[in-house]
Amino acid sequence: MEPNSLHWHSMFDIAVEDPGAADIRALLATHLAFSRSTTPPECAFALEVEQLADPAVTFFTAREAGRLVGIAALRRLDGGHAEVKSMHTNSGDRGRGVGRTLVEHVVAFSRAEGYRRVSLETGTTEEFLPARALYARVGFVPCDAFGSYQASAYNTFLTLRLEAA
Repeated sequence: MEPNSLHWHSMFDIAVEDPGAADIRALLATHLAFSRSTTPPECAFALEVEQLADPAVTFFTAREAGRLVGIAALRRLDGGHAEVKSMHTNSGDRGRGVGRTLVEHVVAFSRAEGYRRVSLETGTTEEFLPARALYARVGFVPCDAFGSYQASAYNTFLTLRLEAA
């Protein structure tokens, strides 16, 4: 299935885009600054633009009438397991369903690609409470550290088992 063939009936247009575009770079810079201001450097794992351009990463945007309102990425870990990365909603657009629309799109995309599990790492501090609540609402549950991650007081790990498409 082509990445852009999964369309949601929402007010946001979700598409696969190049993370190097100017408006995307600006939102990614905000995302990186947030991550690095709330988490010690050794526990902050937000990806740089160049890392998001990796062929193992599918980079998604949410736009409203062409204006960038959110971003998300999916990184292939192996044939059955992928990781949600770089989820961020523009601060002025929070509480409008941008994050939920993106995460549900990424999960549907993952299912269509044949992944059996999608996991993620996020922060444990109060600043990350809205993100953790969103992931729980979508069905993610706590899990052990995965991939190359090491457990710490600043990181929590969540996973979602997927049914076949």
